[in-house]
Amino acid sequence: MQKLIIQGGLPLHGEVSISGAKNAALPLLCAALLTGESLTINNVPALQDITTMLSLLKQMGTRVTEHGNGEIVLSAAALTHLVAPYEMVKTMRAAILVLGPLLARAGEAEISLPGGCAIGLRPVDQHIKGLQAMGAEIAIRHGYIHAVAKKLHGARIVFDIVTVTGTENLMMAATLAEGTTILENAAREPEIIDLAHCLSAMGAKIHGAGTDIITVEGVSSLHGAEHTVMPDRIETGTFLVAATAAGGEIHLKNTDAHLLDAVLDKLTEAGARIDSAANWINLTMQTKPKAVNIRTAPYPAFPTDMQAQFMSLNCIADGTAIMTETIFENRLMHVQELKRMNANIEVEGNAAIVTGITQLDSANVMATDLRASASLVIAGLVAQGETVIDRIYHLDRGYENIEGKLSALGAQIRRIQ
Repeated sequence: MQKLIIQGGLPLHGEVSISGAKNAALPLLCAALLTGESLTINNVPALQDITTMLSLLKQMGTRVTEHGNGEIVLSAAALTHLVAPYEMVKTMRAAILVLGPLLARAGEAEISLPGGCAIGLRPVDQHIKGLQAMGAEIAIRHGYIHAVAKKLHGARIVFDIVTVTGTENLMMAATLAEGTTILENAAREPEIIDLAHCLSAMGAKIHGAGTDIITVEGVSSLHGAEHTVMPDRIETGTFLVAATAAGGEIHLKNTDAHLLDAVLDKLTEAGARIDSAANWINLTMQTKPKAVNIRTAPYPAFPTDMQAQFMSLNCIADGTAIMTETIFENRLMHVQELKRMNANIEVEGNAAIVTGITQLDSANVMATDLRASASLVIAGLVAQGETVIDRIYHLDRGYENIEGKLSALGAQIRRIQ
């Protein structure tokens, strides 16, 4: 098993390029199932979740050609195996995103109930409820979702809770349904807008993506297209938090400041100076950070995927911060690992009270989920001495070559077996 070793205490200086967004790329790859023609996706990050998704699509009969530099061409002309098995789905919840496209185009699907990070329940009932409203017959047997529909039809669907993958799944299914589908209380994340742009390029008729009401007029078929994945706003935020915690000045290329307004506001509140233009962000941090209160909520509010990183920042900030997690019930598991590094954190229900200390101690720590991994990396960057992070396979699910990029900024970080 691989580990990261970090020698802390060094400021970050330099320039790195941000990768394509994992959470945008995964549904975009699934969109290839909606057409028999070729779909070309550019700027796809080299991540474990992407590898898993491509393996799943290949198993279903999709021809996948990787040209390097993040360009992938997918052709699902012949779908031969309409099953997403447990072995593939258990490590990646996003595999549920093949359900809507398969049902819409092939009329049936058999999908294992998903696994993934241990950060909370994240049920798929909203996906099932929506597809049933569109005419699908769905049963759950032996841990699998069995779905059949001769032809999906348009429906008005009101989500009980805001769900990103639920919105994406039903939006894709609705593109080939008969009639008009209206999704209310839809998620508003930029990744949904990115998917809508791709589907529109394939011939779909979608209005309102990025708002809480999305309208999809079904068409008889979709055609091939080419699309470039948006930049990863969570990777962007992670590097910005790292530089705010460690100090220094970094320049991030191929990113978009408009994707993470809530995060930039909090970094400015912590004392960072931020400049940005169309495709870059520059951050300078010359003082000890100030503690910032955080409350996670659906986009455009503060993202749950940035909570753990800000907790590491607050561990060495001036003052006390209250950090409230409202999205996932198990997303404070990194607290115990940070306390191994002498962090002063108390948990009360879904809130963590973090009192900043002068210096974290290095320690052997263990990643519990993807974003918790990133928080431990940031903690290691500011700790005194050598920090060893175990179970970094979580990190490789969502960050492309993070140790290489941090090394380019002057961090002393290396990967060992």
